[in-house]
Amino acid sequence: MKGRKTGGRVAGTPNKVTASIKEAVTEAFEKAGGVDYLVKLAAEDPRTFCGLVGKVIPLQVDAKLDGPLTVQVLKLAGSDADNPASK
Repeated sequence: MKGRKTGGRVAGTPNKVTASIKEAVTEAFEKAGGVDYLVKLAAEDPRTFCGLVGKVIPLQVDAKLDGPLTVQVLKLAGSDADNPASK
């Protein structure tokens, strides 16, 4: 049947490369000091630490809208030359 999956790995199963990379990163994390390393990183390089947190912890939004949604776009002060996105 068209659109019906047959064969292959079970849905949600990571491929071998992804599994290998996750295993290598986990081993490197443990060798670097684990939690102690993360605490040190947070103190010495908070920007990198926050970037890591943003990648590792999933974004979850649990919201209920009872009215219309309003989106406001603000233009920050400064010239377009300072904005890398404008190039």
